[in-house]
Amino acid sequence: MVLTTLLWSIAGAVSRHLDGAASFEIVFWRSLFSALTLSIGLTVLRGPGLWRGLLRAPWTVWFSGVCWAVMATAFMLAITLTSVANVLISMALGPLITALFARLFLQYRLPARTWVAIAVAGLGIAWMFAQQAGTGLSLTGTLVAMAVPLAGALNFTILQHVGHGPADPLQPMRQDMLPALVIGAVLSSAFTLPLAYPFQASAHDLALLALLGSVQLALPCLLVVRLARELPAAEIALLGLLEVLFGVTWAWLGAGETPPQSTLVGGALVLAALVTNEALALRSAAARQAPLADRAS
Repeated sequence: MVLTTLLWSIAGAVSRHLDGAASFEIVFWRSLFSALTLSIGLTVLRGPGLWRGLLRAPWTVWFSGVCWAVMATAFMLAITLTSVANVLISMALGPLITALFARLFLQYRLPARTWVAIAVAGLGIAWMFAQQAGTGLSLTGTLVAMAVPLAGALNFTILQHVGHGPADPLQPMRQDMLPALVIGAVLSSAFTLPLAYPFQASAHDLALLALLGSVQLALPCLLVVRLARELPAAEIALLGLLEVLFGVTWAWLGAGETPPQSTLVGGALVLAALVTNEALALRSAAARQAPLADRAS
């Protein structure tokens, strides 16, 4: 999951080096390259039967596909409307929304450590947002960015729901959710195609957008679907907050967007919450395994 957030986080810095492509054209090309990458990869993994079963896929697959489409479209649009830090800060509301959805729809009881981590991370995000509220950041960009954690919370919750299948991780999930990634990428590119004209992307832009579509979007999304079988939805969203720290750092080092002190202070709170939560999770898992190991011996 850390690798996933690291791959996601390069979007802001890379997009700042585009020559002529802007707004909906960026979304279109990124989603198109993602759709091509996913189509090739999943055809290799699943065979031609992937496409025969796509139209007969259950509603959960299509619902997840719509969520992926909203996330991909809203994120890149927001990046073109406001700063990378502001987009990532807005997205960081995801864990709280995901935890509430998991509790509401799945009756999943979160451990106290996760609630505490969400609260501490929320304080860090609130601090960053409050300090930047009067700096003239785009309200439109912030509102567009808010669609990402909302759609992401719904998506992670449905992935968690269908992931409650066999206990053996080598066995297939109750439903194959990987086709939802293709659906999302195709829907995103189809929706933004009419709005992308006239095309202004240079060859340099297309190379960068191909990188974003394949390495920054397709690959980490594949990892997240697999991780939904291993980690609770709220924990996936909580670890996803690392994208805030990674993304702001990349934008700082690679695009010259120097984060203010408020971002550094708030980011430190977020990182502390994540590290503490994961350390307690590992300790709890070790404590549960110890009696089993003693009995087995």
